[in-house]
Amino acid sequence: MTFSKRAEFISKLRELLESGVPPKKLKIVMPHPDHEVDEIVEKYVPPSKLKYFTLAGALSGFIGGFALTIGTVLDWPLITGGKPLISIPAFIVIVFEMTILLGATVSLLGFLILSRLPSFKSIISPEDYGNEFVILMDRRDE
Repeated sequence: MTFSKRAEFISKLRELLESGVPPKKLKIVMPHPDHEVDEIVEKYVPPSKLKYFTLAGALSGFIGGFALTIGTVLDWPLITGGKPLISIPAFIVIVFEMTILLGATVSLLGFLILSRLPSFKSIISPEDYGNEFVILMDRRDE
């Protein structure tokens, strides 16, 4: 559907979203960015699941950091001055770095998965529609 007037476009977009069409099925093309459209669509988008990817990566890094350091010490024991082999304060730096590393890496992978990147679908250029507001609806079932 193409609209030459912004008001018609906004009202049709609201109508479509209120009728239950998920925002994932809509592709909106505008001649310029419009914050009102962002606010309208944002109400119907569920919260991101990216936080679960980050949490899983951070916990894996935390557990993996302790496993790596404790496993290394138990495999090659080096007793110095009667100090205990497993000393948590000495391992904190490595555990912290592993937590950050895996948390960030899994977050990046989660972002790519959730945003379906890379996408090789056709790219719509602004020249295709000129100065019109366009709502394209994907009618296929996912």
